[in-house]
Amino acid sequence: MRRGPAGEGEWADPDARWLRAVMDGAFFLLLGSSLIRFLTRDHEGTHTGSAVALFAAFGLLYVLGRLLAPAPRPGARPSARHLTWLGAVSVVWAGLLAISPSATWCAMPLLFTGLQTLPVRTAVPLAAVLTVLVVATELRLSHEGLNPNVVIAPLAISAVATAVLVHLQRQAARQRVLIDDLVRTRRDLAATERREGILAERQRLASEIHDTLAQGLSSQQMLLQAADRTWTTDPDAARRHMRDAAGIASRSLAEARRFVHDLAPADLADRTLAEALRALADRECGEGLTVGFRLDGVPGPVPDRVEAALLRIAQGALANVREHAWATRAALTLTWLDDQISLDIADNGRGFDPERPRTPDTGRERGHGLPAMRVRARQLGGTLTVESTRGEGTVVSAAVPLATPAT
Repeated sequence: MRRGPAGEGEWADPDARWLRAVMDGAFFLLLGSSLIRFLTRDHEGTHTGSAVALFAAFGLLYVLGRLLAPAPRPGARPSARHLTWLGAVSVVWAGLLAISPSATWCAMPLLFTGLQTLPVRTAVPLAAVLTVLVVATELRLSHEGLNPNVVIAPLAISAVATAVLVHLQRQAARQRVLIDDLVRTRRDLAATERREGILAERQRLASEIHDTLAQGLSSQQMLLQAADRTWTTDPDAARRHMRDAAGIASRSLAEARRFVHDLAPADLADRTLAEALRALADRECGEGLTVGFRLDGVPGPVPDRVEAALLRIAQGALANVREHAWATRAALTLTWLDDQISLDIADNGRGFDPERPRTPDTGRERGHGLPAMRVRARQLGGTLTVESTRGEGTVVSAAVPLATPAT
């Protein structure tokens, strides 16, 4: 919203314009009726020209104040210019009241203006002074004895107006505090959501890098080391290891490109999930390790994100089998049920303690593999369980509901 001409005036909203129009209209109506009453009934014994000039000065000063010293915005302190105008117009009104008691009720717009813009500790004394002047003027005009209404009516009207406007002012102040708190809370919430989004994206990137590039580089390292060991004793095996490393590098490059463009895994580009898992099992078969694949149930439609997550879980689990398990056999089992799809990866390796997953060779805690698998399953509303006993192998099971929640 824009401000008034002084830079700190009334907010140009419909309610403020409506209130200002009503107050200005009431002021000029009361000023006009006071002038008419003065000219028709109260001008005897006074300097009519001076009184009319004072009426005109009073009205002109009111207009100039509205234009040059606008009221402050809600909750802000009134400017020195506005306070000066309010004091000047009150003094002129008091002087006009001494000459023409007809101007008594012009105090009402001044009362509302003061109560609306001044702090309570200043507005209430101003209202009291204006009320006392009105009562004193009414008593001065009374020629038929003391009329209680002459005293009680102005006091009652002033008290009610003061109480209502002060209540509204304090209520508006409380609402501004609540609005400020709400804006601050929304700003903090937005910042928290941004931080959570950044952390979630980092977790996603870490999982993708671990399941694609890191695993590919690890496999290439193992193959190149095997090729180096057999380079002179078994050149055919060394060349086979080199070809396998080149194939892994090619697939890792394709995964990296799809990863950059946030696409599905390369294995799912033109395959179903079952076909991709079967191809993965065939690729992982090699010297000393046989990987099988079994499909249970009737395959149905699966969201792309579920297929991608289950394939990544299988890749991560087989990477752990290859690097840590010392297994000779592993099996992938994909099972379709009525309300969920599950994937089991079992091996006959040396196993580990699921409560303290450490790398058997070094005793250090395992890396990102199992936590990344759990995150993927949880993001789909599913679960991931690990069953393992030392010397008896490991089974990793991921179960995902077919109606996955949106994230």
